[in-house]
Amino acid sequence: MSSKVYFVDFRARTDKNNKISKIRNLFDRAGFGQFIQKDDLTAVKLHFGERGGDSFISPLFVRQITDKVKERGAKPFLTDTNTLYSGSRHNSVDHLLTALEHGFDYTVTGAPIIIADGLHSENATEINIDKKHFSKVMLATDIVSADSMIVLSHFKGHEMAGFGGAIKNIAMGGAVALGKKQQHALKVVVDPDKCIGCSKCVAVCPTKAIAMVNRKASVSHDLCIGCGECLTVCPVQANGIDWETDMVDFIERMTEYSYGVHKSHEGRIGYMNFLMDITPDCDCVPWSDIPIVPDIGILASLDPVAIDQASFDLVNSQPGFSNSLLSSNLEAGADKFKGLRPHTDGSIQMKYGEEIGMGSRDYELIAL
Repeated sequence: MSSKVYFVDFRARTDKNNKISKIRNLFDRAGFGQFIQKDDLTAVKLHFGERGGDSFISPLFVRQITDKVKERGAKPFLTDTNTLYSGSRHNSVDHLLTALEHGFDYTVTGAPIIIADGLHSENATEINIDKKHFSKVMLATDIVSADSMIVLSHFKGHEMAGFGGAIKNIAMGGAVALGKKQQHALKVVVDPDKCIGCSKCVAVCPTKAIAMVNRKASVSHDLCIGCGECLTVCPVQANGIDWETDMVDFIERMTEYSYGVHKSHEGRIGYMNFLMDITPDCDCVPWSDIPIVPDIGILASLDPVAIDQASFDLVNSQPGFSNSLLSSNLEAGADKFKGLRPHTDGSIQMKYGEEIGMGSRDYELIAL
């Protein structure tokens, strides 16, 4: 059976038809208010952006969601989990400071911030899922403990998953550090013929698994946690993994973690994807490259698989920007994410999500 996905574009000619009013209308039409009850502690899951980036969801848009939650008599809080890699969100203190620097202040958003996995990502709760890769997943306690949840995702490309949307948002963003390690479980290798000895990968590795040996990067597999940060910074793509065998398992593990978060709130969780500033990289990198396609709109649904499938289809239906990172597939209808990185396959997220019962790839797109 198809799932309903509600859609608004960004055209606006009156104050009653601007982005603000459209977000509020989406909230109502998607039925989010029906599962939020009086006195709920409602998690608003989002990504506050890495210091140096600017393509994260605007705090002004987030305010519309928290106001709608308050209209239901509930108590919203903004949340995310700390990163596995080193950066401006590796612990809760730095994470909070980054969020505030990016405008996610109470006076702007109308809600406090709670980093859901604790100071050093040790605040964990096990959830049984009984799937192929995991029987249990390790999730952030303050996400699991929320009474209801709204997931706000900036839709964009990703080095390993193909793209990042609702599924990836709650998979990596809902897990504690141990859970993130379990999802990655990849081993990076360096092609010495490509390596130029810039040592950028050495600087970003959170476990000091990479060292320079004879002016070439060398990876210790005993220390490597497979976070993939070195892949994003290598200017010549000398760092890599076994894309043919490792990628499918990685995306399936990620999707199982997403299933765990969805299951823990089943019937009381809603999703919004923001298809704007569709950058080639995750918001976890400390920069924002130019978008690969035009801004499209905002989607809302109760089904994480359907909303990601609809977002994926809408992005691919657009013509690509020739001056962007896209190296191929610029024509309308072509897979833009494979145009960025031919080794990735973002569709695995939806295929496997449907297979394990998290949602449906069959959707009805309802334009408002």
